[in-house]
Amino acid sequence: MNYIKTGVAALATSICVGGAAADTSVCLITKDATNPFFVKMAQGAFAKAAEIGVELRSYAGKFDGDHETQVAAIETCIAAGAGGILLAASDTKAITSSVEQARSAGLVVLALDTPLDPIDAADMTFATDNFLAGELIGAWAVKTMGDTSGARIGLLNINVSQPTVGVLRNQGFLTGFGIDIGDPSKWGDETDPRIVGHELSNGNAEGGRKGMENLLAIDPGINVVYTINEPAAAGAHEALKAVGREDDVIVVSVDGGCPGVADVAAGVIGATAQQYPLDMASLGVEAIVKAVETGEMPVATEGKAFFDTGVGLITNAPVDGLDQLSVAEGADLCWG
Repeated sequence: MNYIKTGVAALATSICVGGAAADTSVCLITKDATNPFFVKMAQGAFAKAAEIGVELRSYAGKFDGDHETQVAAIETCIAAGAGGILLAASDTKAITSSVEQARSAGLVVLALDTPLDPIDAADMTFATDNFLAGELIGAWAVKTMGDTSGARIGLLNINVSQPTVGVLRNQGFLTGFGIDIGDPSKWGDETDPRIVGHELSNGNAEGGRKGMENLLAIDPGINVVYTINEPAAAGAHEALKAVGREDDVIVVSVDGGCPGVADVAAGVIGATAQQYPLDMASLGVEAIVKAVETGEMPVATEGKAFFDTGVGLITNAPVDGLDQLSVAEGADLCWG
């Protein structure tokens, strides 16, 4: 098994099975090369490529949001005559013109994790049902709390970009909690008086801490906190701990990385909805090869506009009426 590094101002690796590239080649383009989510995604893609005997080239931005590098990677894949592209887009709207060029050149383009805007700009999307992920943690929070009339809810989002995966998780959580969300394509237009406010976290611990501090300044009595991901939840916990509130606030999140599952075990996070990036990528590789060889395109999960790669609710405090995974089960399936 030979690994060959290539360029395009990004991390790019290529695997050729048996010493020579197979007839069908696949490109994987992720937002960055360091986030454990995308590391696991690459592992899944490379493992499946090795299993079925195709060439896989993996490209990544220098950072999450590096749109220009993703555009350059798509151009490289077109020029190389790849059969298809698996794309976790940093800018879901701006990338669509490059995706259109790739599809016009005959490449199959599958979005991974993050739907393009519009979603049908890609041939298919392989992703977690992020709205359902939010609904699950919202429903768990309701069952854990019991009487929600006194709920004081703070929400830690990733950034201001809408619509995004973050919007789906946010709106799903509020729906699961029983709140009228208004326009489901954006957050912040809700009128329920139990909502203290929405803050930004940039999906990291420091942002989560600052966002939680801002929410506590608005209402020190916050007792339910939604977080876009587990690093933001860890930061929120630090802010709550600083004011002695770490043990009496329900914190929920989405991702299911190994550090996040450990935080569920430690009581930092009450429940998290786990995604499966390895499956997204491995199933995507199979789908591209099948499409190239037979012309058969992947089909969306029934009732959805995308191929659902699954989600699991992990908690150390199970409630009645929901399918849940234990911390041990979540740890067996986690990434990072």
